[in-house]
Amino acid sequence: MKLVVAGTTKDVKDGITISELLESENVEMPEYVSVSVNEEFAERASFESTALKDGDVVEFLYFMGGGC
Repeated sequence: MKLVVAGTTKDVKDGITISELLESENVEMPEYVSVSVNEEFAERASFESTALKDGDVVEFLYFMGGGC
């Protein structure tokens, strides 16, 4: 099946979960990344059980702190 991951169309196995996608994409520090699927934030507790569907759009978001 095809997903759009960070703006790039990718072929992945059917029924891949968010956790499996994070691993296959070699996401650095996955414990600090937020994931949106079709512009909806996924709950971290559901990463292992949420199966993605053909055509889903997935973004990995890192929140940075800082300032003066």
